[in-house]
Amino acid sequence: MVQLIVGKRGKGKTKQLLDKANSVIKEANGTVDFLDKSAQHMYELNNKIRLINVNEFPIDNEDAFIGFVSGIVSQDHDLEYMFLDSFLKLSGLEGKDITDCIKKLEDLGEKYKITFVLSVSMDAEELPDGVKKDVAIAL
Repeated sequence: MVQLIVGKRGKGKTKQLLDKANSVIKEANGTVDFLDKSAQHMYELNNKIRLINVNEFPIDNEDAFIGFVSGIVSQDHDLEYMFLDSFLKLSGLEGKDITDCIKKLEDLGEKYKITFVLSVSMDAEELPDGVKKDVAIAL
């Protein structure tokens, strides 16, 4: 499953994402990962949530990003939630169509029973039609 938190920059998507991550860890049976472009939010997350600074790795396009996420999934069979802040930056998809990448995440989520929650710096109206169904929060 993929859930999107959408809105322009500065609307509070990261705060929503952090709050959601901290609330699901209380009831999650598996592990929770939080992927970000820095370690800035380390102290805002519950210590049971694994924070991964994606900028420490050479990811510059969609294929590298999906490979990176797949690697995390392959190493953690208990992974239940993966939160991705600044999804467009992490995936190298700023200004590009995100439909295919979201579909790949949906397929991974379905196969391995993982919920992906992404913050996307776009208004809901700007999203491709194929991913509008995944919007959980529009700011």
